[in-house]
Amino acid sequence: MTTHLISGGARSGKSRFAESLALAHQGPVTYIATAQVRDGEFAQRVAHHQARRPAHWALAEAGRDLAALLRAQSAPDTLLLVDCLGMWLMHFSGDDGALQTDAFEVEKAALLSALADMSGTVLLVSNETGWGVVAADAMTRRFVDELGRLNQDVAAVCDQVTLVACGLPLVLKTP
Repeated sequence: MTTHLISGGARSGKSRFAESLALAHQGPVTYIATAQVRDGEFAQRVAHHQARRPAHWALAEAGRDLAALLRAQSAPDTLLLVDCLGMWLMHFSGDDGALQTDAFEVEKAALLSALADMSGTVLLVSNETGWGVVAADAMTRRFVDELGRLNQDVAAVCDQVTLVACGLPLVLKTP
């Protein structure tokens, strides 16, 4: 069992790096998509990711219950590629954009527990946040804070952590 967090900024190459690791895997690969398509521009981003994936990779779409999905898909020879934790966190935003903290904390605990029990390989892609200016509005600051804490918690339980910048991987943690 291997768990690997791959983090980076927007358009840093983090998904492409994770996909390259998955392409090298000898067994079955399941791509776990976490995004909710909410507009045409985002649909184009999703289509770009879809076009890069091999047709033989399985696809599973995660809602809030990412941990349950990981447990259901886990197998000794399988690689699960979760893209991405930032989009997963958005499942906990209400219609007004406010983060539903209680529900998120329950599912985050379930995710951290599931990652400790996985068989096979799990690659988790996430956005690195907090390298720019502090956001002007409270909801965005809250989202950035929660994603930063989620990344820290996931990194603590993962065997490997890699930061991708300018398309180049920088290993932060190795087994």
